[in-house]
Amino acid sequence: MIYSKFIKRILDIICSLLAMIIFCWLYAIVAILVRIKLGRHIFFHQERPGMIDKKTGKEKLFKLYKFRTMTNERDLEGNLLPDDVRLTKFGKFLRATSLDELPEAWNILKGDMSVVGPRPLLVKYLDRYTEEQRHRHDVRPGLSGWAQVNGRNTISWE
Repeated sequence: MIYSKFIKRILDIICSLLAMIIFCWLYAIVAILVRIKLGRHIFFHQERPGMIDKKTGKEKLFKLYKFRTMTNERDLEGNLLPDDVRLTKFGKFLRATSLDELPEAWNILKGDMSVVGPRPLLVKYLDRYTEEQRHRHDVRPGLSGWAQVNGRNTISWE
């Protein structure tokens, strides 16, 4: 209890601050390359479900920050083109190396995420969870978790 409430949070703050300080040069390089190759708006943010709020009993939503990996190309009506069309080789490289996730250190520092915990999935999946799967929101979502060390996208939903 003491570890999960206090020590883990302190370790998260230390780890995220150290990562941002030690890798500030990498943040700068990736940010410049994203700006050059993909244009304005270096960062991408998206609502993700976090821990269950004890007052409401619902997952608290937060903005997850990443480096952008897709262009903003639109069709004639102004709608974004499909993801597979907008994802560039550079974007694929950022995703394959997980460099697009560097800004999540900010989410950890803010307290939305932890270094280790279940990855925050998309909000659209919330209604698909079984009661057992929903327990993933009993803890703070993480930058890395069980799925990332056991096959990432190659393992099944179950």
